[in-house]
Amino acid sequence: MRDDPDQTAADAPEQKTDASAIQKILLERICLLQYQPGDQLKEAELAREFGVSRTPVRDALNRISHLGLIESRNGVGTVVVGLSREQIFHVYEVRLELAALIGRLSAIPTEPGHQQALEGLLERAEVLRNQFDADDYVLINHELNELIAGMIGNSILRAMWLQTYVQAASTWHRVAEVMRDEVAQSLIEELTDLITAARNRDIEALGYVQRVHINYGFAKVRELFLQP
Repeated sequence: MRDDPDQTAADAPEQKTDASAIQKILLERICLLQYQPGDQLKEAELAREFGVSRTPVRDALNRISHLGLIESRNGVGTVVVGLSREQIFHVYEVRLELAALIGRLSAIPTEPGHQQALEGLLERAEVLRNQFDADDYVLINHELNELIAGMIGNSILRAMWLQTYVQAASTWHRVAEVMRDEVAQSLIEELTDLITAARNRDIEALGYVQRVHINYGFAKVRELFLQP
């Protein structure tokens, strides 16, 4: 396990310690590889860290287990696992189809605040050109996904989008470490295209921008992890 999981941006258990908040923090640590496949997650230790009983910790772990990112093993306990090649392939297949629906199913119109938020993310992404950091790359993507999810009015689509996002994001840190300049440039291009869509108040275009860049990410994941 990598050191200092407490130093992540979202890691602020004192602010809110319900199961949803704990789940978000643990998922971020998995995506940042602070928890790696094989690492054990102990309920008692996490409960002490977050200052809660084991109940919300257990609830958070149960939710994460449904994503296929952790599992319970006899005699070992709860451990982090990586998605299989087949699972990764299936996740990206679904995300490509979901992206096309963003602007068609109860879409929430873009507002000036969306554009401003995207512009702020673009500024941070441009820093990666000269000072690349895989953690920052993943965290910018996390914030971007939360912004996109907030524009999805259909609750079922939003739930599926959030679930498959986390599953896909569990592979990105490894991709970013290998393809630093390439993924930084792609993120800048994605945010630039999204800003244009937001400026034009075109939520359907925003969904298709996501689809194009999900397909790009899928190609990179295939290149690194899914080749025979």
